[in-house]
Amino acid sequence: MQSSKSAYIALLTLVATLGGLLFGYDTAVISGAEGSLQTYFAESLELSSLVHGLTVSSALIGCILGGILSGYFSTRFGRKFTLILAALLFFFSALGSAYPEFLFFTAGEPSVSLLVMFNVYRIIGGIGVGLASAVSPVYIGEIAPPHIRGRLVSLNQFAIIFGMLIVYFVNWGIARGQTLDWINDIGWRYMFASEAVPALLFLTLLFAVPETPRYLASQNNDQKALEILSKIYDKTMAKATLFEIKQSFDTKKGKLLEFGRLIIVIGVLLSIFQQFVGINVALYYAPRIFESMGAARDASMFQTIIMGLVNVIFTVIAILTVDKIGRKPLLIIGSIGMTAGMFGVAGMAFMDAIGIGTLIFIIIYTASFMMSWGPVVWVLLSEMFPNKVRGKAVALAVAAQWAANYFISSTYPMMMEFSGGLTYSFYGVMSILSALFVWKMVPETKGKSLEELEMVWRKPRSA
Repeated sequence: MQSSKSAYIALLTLVATLGGLLFGYDTAVISGAEGSLQTYFAESLELSSLVHGLTVSSALIGCILGGILSGYFSTRFGRKFTLILAALLFFFSALGSAYPEFLFFTAGEPSVSLLVMFNVYRIIGGIGVGLASAVSPVYIGEIAPPHIRGRLVSLNQFAIIFGMLIVYFVNWGIARGQTLDWINDIGWRYMFASEAVPALLFLTLLFAVPETPRYLASQNNDQKALEILSKIYDKTMAKATLFEIKQSFDTKKGKLLEFGRLIIVIGVLLSIFQQFVGINVALYYAPRIFESMGAARDASMFQTIIMGLVNVIFTVIAILTVDKIGRKPLLIIGSIGMTAGMFGVAGMAFMDAIGIGTLIFIIIYTASFMMSWGPVVWVLLSEMFPNKVRGKAVALAVAAQWAANYFISSTYPMMMEFSGGLTYSFYGVMSILSALFVWKMVPETKGKSLEELEMVWRKPRSA
């Protein structure tokens, strides 16, 4: 009996984490196609590097929009519907980005209008990323038993990193043995089109999973909620959990600031710090960083894959420890490791001694992030907000996260032109501040039900 319940929970989690895998896949697919897009569009049309930069990062605009919209869709139509919508957007964006000439343009004839259409398709995919990045961890958090919730939500981060690793290999496999002209003309299209496969799988499997019991209870569909809870817990526990869930809702509609500003501020700052420590600089610009160390193009791609494997390994460490050590200690430990790694990179840059030492410090930094701030922030965002405002609050936090991502990623080249050492020192300082923030402001959430966690935020109001 217990094994069947575990299998059911595992199935729901696996399907939801495909949203995370597509999140990683979509954001990283551009790394293999970026050079070809520059040749196909920017250089052939004599456009500036600024236009190319905006093209490379255009999906992030969609991510911000998707983060904002996720609150409305997940609250109004449900977690499952929102994930189905995200899957459709992923699929449509993959095919559209691969063949932006569809219906309106002639194949093989780049133009400014075609470039605009390509960016539209990338923004559509970005909206899918924004929706999935907010709702996948919420879905998992709302179906997971408290004692393994951290581990299961952390699997979403594993899926994100695994999606990035998969697309690195897919891009490499498409380009391997081909001429540069073929890659610049055709190969980049296959890279984007490849995302349609996991998107279609995600869409198909979503029809086999239910809505979350907490969303169903919010819609007064108690019978269906109890039916799902009974597949997760024994009969007595299922009824007790449903009673707790129903108590967390009252006749008033949940207002975003109903539980005070502090919970919203903490959620938003967790999201901002997750980006301001500079992780996406390390992920998006890894090949360029390694090339600046003197590595050849092939070697830099290989070093990126090594870094991707390290990321996967240390995300697994977080999955195995988040429900034992707790959220707060992992975040502080990770901040200490990130501080050491970033200041190490900064020191190498100041000494103009870029080499194997830089690679080691980057690996220390990314490993520290992947065992802490990568998965644990998603865990906290999925569980810290009360039932009535969870959809809206997560939407706000995720939108802030993508906005911070866009800011950090877009300012990195400009900061590097000024000073590499100071750039990496800035991320090191942010890592220190992130540790202090967690130590002073973030409560421990390990082992508590989502309804029990509401009392953490109710106490100040009754004081």
